[in-house]
Amino acid sequence: MSRIGKKPIEIPSGVKVSLSPDHFITVQGKLGELCQKIDPAIKVNIEGGEIRLEIDNPDDKNLRAKHGLYRSLINNMVIGVYEGFTIQQEIVGVGYKVAVSGQLLEFSLGYSHSLFLELPPEIKAEAVTVRGKNPILILKSHDKQLLGMVARKIRSFRPPEPYKGKGIRFVGEVVRRKAGKSASSK
Repeated sequence: MSRIGKKPIEIPSGVKVSLSPDHFITVQGKLGELCQKIDPAIKVNIEGGEIRLEIDNPDDKNLRAKHGLYRSLINNMVIGVYEGFTIQQEIVGVGYKVAVSGQLLEFSLGYSHSLFLELPPEIKAEAVTVRGKNPILILKSHDKQLLGMVARKIRSFRPPEPYKGKGIRFVGEVVRRKAGKSASSK
């Protein structure tokens, strides 16, 4: 059996977890509500302030993989509705900037035009601009999967390039730099 799948998931106070007969698990908390379909071969037990996942056939490799996967998905749902998730992205480059107006993001990334992205209602955005530093875009949500997809979409507008390091990167991400052309000596 999966080592991750065997670990119980603690349910914090203020979070309600329910399992429907058609194998949907719903997690409700102060930040929102999330729902996930679970494979019928995996049994979910909700009792005593914790969630445990069990499988019938520990010899089935596919089922063992799903055991850990569903445990991680449910754990992310519980953490998301209780605490939420945050992703910070740094916009590196001269003249590169981002403006937030409600659910609409406007990027100036060195193209001849501005790029616009409308965020889903589950995601809240904030732009932090400090003089002398790169602008930082902060994304917050209770849905980790959706937050990651939106962050990757934003990064795809201008991925960091290896020569000057310009582009959109995650805060703390290390971009491998390449040496440029070297002048030939005569």
